[in-house]
Amino acid sequence: MIEGRAMGAMGANCYLYACAESKKAVIIDPGADGEKIYRWILEKGLKVDYILLTHGHVDHIGGVDELRDLLGNVLVGIHADDAGMLTDGKKNLSSYFGPGLVLQSADFLLQDGQEITIGREKLKVLTTPGHSPGGVCFLGNEGLFSGDTLFAGSIGRTDFPGGSLEQLLQGVKDKLLTLPEDTRVFPGHGEETNIGEEKRNNPFLT
Repeated sequence: MIEGRAMGAMGANCYLYACAESKKAVIIDPGADGEKIYRWILEKGLKVDYILLTHGHVDHIGGVDELRDLLGNVLVGIHADDAGMLTDGKKNLSSYFGPGLVLQSADFLLQDGQEITIGREKLKVLTTPGHSPGGVCFLGNEGLFSGDTLFAGSIGRTDFPGGSLEQLLQGVKDKLLTLPEDTRVFPGHGEETNIGEEKRNNPFLT
């Protein structure tokens, strides 16, 4: 089961990915409104084991600590190259908008090819740096959570500190566009798309 909702002033998509049989779930990119996300989880009757982060920018991490407090025994995972963003308002870009957001450190660090088990479901970590140094995507049976790496008709911006257009395009072409064309793509902002659509029509990739 996949459900997504846009959260916060910047409308970053937060996703719930759950095993229908066990009701175990992960939260991907809780960017804001931790209490709203918590109520959403309760409505679905889910047990969340992990909070997984595609990268460390403020609009994707803002609700993490609130959810930690509300959920209790939950583990937060982010790639090592973005881990410092959780504890540094300048690195996560929040200091540019007001008081810097400083969160607790991650509980574990994501690695390329790592598989995270959610009941009978799995998510595979695909490292796709470029939007941020430690950007990742998550691939499951129902589709790809692409964070700010790939959008419908676009790609993530690369002008933030640590960004690289060359790296981002290489990761998209090597790791994402090689997936089956009917693979659903759930991006960090905007509407769902699929790999075939982006291969044919994304102006940054053709």
